Amino acid sequence: MSEPWPYRYAMHLACPRCEAIHDLDSLQQLCPCGSPLLVRYDLAGLAARWRPEDLAGRPWNLWRYHELLPLARPEAIVSLGEVVTPLIELPSLGDDMQLPRLVMKDEGLLPTGSFKARGAAVGISRARELGVTHLAMPTNGNAGAAWALYAARAGIEATIAMPEDAPRITRQECTLAGAHLTLVDGLISDAGRQVARFVEATGAFDASTLKEPYRIEGKKTMGLELAEQLGWQLPDVILYPTGGGVGLIGIYKALQELQAIGWVSGSLPRLVAVQAKGCAPIVRAWQESAHESRFWEHSRTRAFGINVPKALGDFLVLEALYATEGCAIAVSESAIDWEQRRAAQLEGTFVCPEGAAVLAAARELSASGEIPAEAKVIALNTGAGIKYPDSRDLGLPLLAPEEDLAKHHAPYGRAL
Repeated sequence: MSEPWPYRYAMHLACPRCEAIHDLDSLQQLCPCGSPLLVRYDLAGLAARWRPEDLAGRPWNLWRYHELLPLARPEAIVSLGEVVTPLIELPSLGDDMQLPRLVMKDEGLLPTGSFKARGAAVGISRARELGVTHLAMPTNGNAGAAWALYAARAGIEATIAMPEDAPRITRQECTLAGAHLTLVDGLISDAGRQVARFVEATGAFDASTLKEPYRIEGKKTMGLELAEQLGWQLPDVILYPTGGGVGLIGIYKALQELQAIGWVSGSLPRLVAVQAKGCAPIVRAWQESAHESRFWEHSRTRAFGINVPKALGDFLVLEALYATEGCAIAVSESAIDWEQRRAAQLEGTFVCPEGAAVLAAARELSASGEIPAEAKVIALNTGAGIKYPDSRDLGLPLLAPEEDLAKHHAPYGRAL
């Protein structure tokens, strides 16, 4: 990573709503029109100079795609070892769902245990490159943990606001990293208002979802990796757990860019935004054929990462769904619970609740015929199940020391 990059293809920041152009090399937040900004690249130059074989011999981490990332200098990289996450075939679970070509991309193997490491790696690297010394952000848990840890590595001060119901382990990650963590009696939207007031009062850099342009570029690498892992042949369907929606927007952006430089061809995969029935603003908007969502009152789900009642980038999520003839679906808490157990017992994979929601959606869409049995289906598990140790009551028996274990032993698979 210490060798200089011969070309930097990132050109500028563009507003997807009003089309205004903004300077790439000065600190930017939202466009004055209120929209998030997106990095635009010299895709014609990339198509002329960059080939898939150029990736041969590069380390298997997200930085192998630096031509489609915004950093100007390799020495600005802040890394904790962002591996290319595996594609895991799920034959038993797929047969159970009548989706024999079901594959899971497991983001739980990234640093900090979730896909949020991608956004933090690129976002923090770019923040350091642009001279940020103090950042602030709201979080449902995993993003704050990732940004706190990467900020510590970069020497950047971090202020984090988190709902008090967020997973306890993410609190520990933030505090151990030295971040200033405050718990909020409310939702991520309430934490966001606290952060906005703090940023206005202190001048800290606002690293909230999509209020800085580079988190999405890190999340985009999920799509780049997926395409390469499949030999530049795209799947039929990609299901993604959608709260703020940055991952889905990023995957869509990655596939569009690969299509523009000629590395993939044909129709893009149908994108499916998965939410919980207790918090489904994107689903409601999609059902109404709307282009923005409405705030979801009294939102609640144990898939805490998707408990986002109103996403700043909702219009970009919906655009991706409409453009790929995808859909949005909400699943029940009981379905999330069932699928988390089912995946562990049939495949030995401990997915996070958000990943379980995706698997539940795949099952429902298969049963309704929305996803045909022959489809190549990619389900994103966005984090490790072990990051949610307090999320469920297992109802385990408690034995006295003198009791016989055999009397309480249930057959394999009893939890189903």
